[in-house]
Amino acid sequence: MADDIAGHYRRAVVLSMLKDSAASVGAPPRQYAFEIAGQLSRTFAQTAVERDKKGGTAKTERDLLRRSGLLNVTIPAELGGWGMDWPDTMKLVRLFARVDSSIAHLFGFQHLMLASVSLYGSQEQTEQLFSETVRNRWFWGNALNPLDKRTSATPDASVGFLINGRKSFCSGATDSDMLIVSAIHSVDQKFVVTAIPSDRPGIRIHDDWDSIGQRQTDSGTVEFNAVPAGHEEFLRTPGPLGSIRASLRSCIAQLILSNIFLGLGEGALEEARNYTLATTRPWANSVGISSATEDPYILTHYGRFFVDLQAAQALTDIAGESLQRAWESGDAITESQRGKCAVDVAASKVITTNTGLEITSQMFEVMGARAAAGPARLDRYWRNLRTHTLHDPVDYKLRELGDWALNRKLPKPTLYS
Repeated sequence: MADDIAGHYRRAVVLSMLKDSAASVGAPPRQYAFEIAGQLSRTFAQTAVERDKKGGTAKTERDLLRRSGLLNVTIPAELGGWGMDWPDTMKLVRLFARVDSSIAHLFGFQHLMLASVSLYGSQEQTEQLFSETVRNRWFWGNALNPLDKRTSATPDASVGFLINGRKSFCSGATDSDMLIVSAIHSVDQKFVVTAIPSDRPGIRIHDDWDSIGQRQTDSGTVEFNAVPAGHEEFLRTPGPLGSIRASLRSCIAQLILSNIFLGLGEGALEEARNYTLATTRPWANSVGISSATEDPYILTHYGRFFVDLQAAQALTDIAGESLQRAWESGDAITESQRGKCAVDVAASKVITTNTGLEITSQMFEVMGARAAAGPARLDRYWRNLRTHTLHDPVDYKLRELGDWALNRKLPKPTLYS
């Protein structure tokens, strides 16, 4: 009971700090955004182990993000947002992932959904939905999953369209205010996307996400039963792959994942380091070693972790800058520029996947047997990373990179590359 009270008190203090800071600053600069994110990440870290065990919806943490204003960082300042660029936004995702990759996932997908509005919708739709997001502190959920084609949009004379079907892997749908939904047009079989309120009649968000990792992303099923959607709610200009610029959504999605993977690797290394310094004992057969911190094999592991993370960080930052240049090109973006961005993002995805899986597994080699005890749940880093990396096989990224390295063929724009 005392722990619960202390937890509520800490969260109340953070809320008060966020409220006071937001009231005193109009358009927060980059430094302010990272200060707020740092405060939140420290708060999230206090309950990360408990919440990983519990699963379910991170309602308190989502509300803290709502209050912080960080859900608006990619919205232009003229529409009430913070106007941050993609490299800094990705670093915020990475920062959260070091302590809680579920929160990082939800936060990153907020900005992926907003990018979807901007890339798929008209200027009028974008300005309206962005302004409403700022005004109402909307949290966006994902029901786009292009591989799940069980949802249809059927023309209806009275309301425009009726949406029926089911979508899986709908990250962040629970407790969301708005949903990005994809469907198959029942007449021409085209892929269409709409932005609709999450509480619209006919929408049922199921509490059926039960995975070994990413346990608080609420990536379960959303069911649609004759859900009305007006013509004006469909983001039909220019469509998911209707232009080079629109196809940047795939690059944004992939780079968000890369930064989650990188943050997980960084967080795992820090956790392992703290454990080794405080707890790990030298192995019985070691000679002339009084501390685990002097063990040559442990030092070799840490050296490899360090080098691999440095390389992953460098490639991921390069990809962030490449995305920003492509984004700033607007409708003038070329196939070559988009393709170079896709190559950089794919390289980041490969190295963060491989490095993250290595560190989150090999961290136990530098901590020792007692680190496998259940209460610490130090396996959560591997479980989270393994869960996420399976949804988009990295082998296909390597094939694309091989085709570029050997044949100078740029990746073909798809909803995953």
